[in-house]
Amino acid sequence: MNLHYHLRPAQTTAHFPVMLLHGLFGSLDNLSTLGRSLQQESSVIQIDLRNHGLSPHSPEMNYAAMAQDVLALLDQLSIEKIIIIGHSMGGKVAMALTAIAASRIDRLIIIDIAPAAYQNLRHDAIFFALNAVTEAGITQRQQAAELMRRTIEQEAVIAFLLKSFDNGAWRFNLPVLMNQYDTITGWKELPAWPGPVLFIRGELSPYIQNSHFDGIARQFPHARIDVIEGCSHWVHAEKPASVLRAVQHLMPTTLSSSARRATP
Repeated sequence: MNLHYHLRPAQTTAHFPVMLLHGLFGSLDNLSTLGRSLQQESSVIQIDLRNHGLSPHSPEMNYAAMAQDVLALLDQLSIEKIIIIGHSMGGKVAMALTAIAASRIDRLIIIDIAPAAYQNLRHDAIFFALNAVTEAGITQRQQAAELMRRTIEQEAVIAFLLKSFDNGAWRFNLPVLMNQYDTITGWKELPAWPGPVLFIRGELSPYIQNSHFDGIARQFPHARIDVIEGCSHWVHAEKPASVLRAVQHLMPTTLSSSARRATP
């Protein structure tokens, strides 16, 4: 599958290229603030994952397929080595890539998601609101927001979802996301990957708990976890400067000349 993407050329090529992967219901714009900051030293590739944004739709929605999409894009761009930053579902895609292209990944930064299956974190209210907008035939964002407030209390969540509302249609493939939701929230344990991994956890978020630490250690034995205080699941939007500092601490300080030549 040929994914829609945006490539930001680096101002200087101090690091390997960085790929940013958004979460469920998102698009390539979601991590733009982080991307603009990282562009000073790395080329930055932002992509729409399948069934999101302007990328193709497919009835298949699992992490093996999504990881294969990312690998195909790396081949298309002739990128031999990549640093991947993924939020939520995008973080799971990044982790899944270690099972099929371990040598192509320099390091991973995973924002507020664990390599685990989630059974108690549901998006029922969101799916209800999205379907209500579709069924009402609404075409204006203001009207859509008014209807969504009946089931979603958080204004920030409504604003986030409406970024993918275009002339009365959702850019993400709502029927497939609903049908494959258990697969998206699920997980199949991966072989251990020995590279450096940073998990960034929102202090107020339920997505990374103490119960997940053993699974993280088994699959990513060199991982560490940083906690951003006072943040929920959208930690990168709530405290972007804190997330950027955490990311920069894991970034490599120098690259070989051959790695520099591989940077697009």
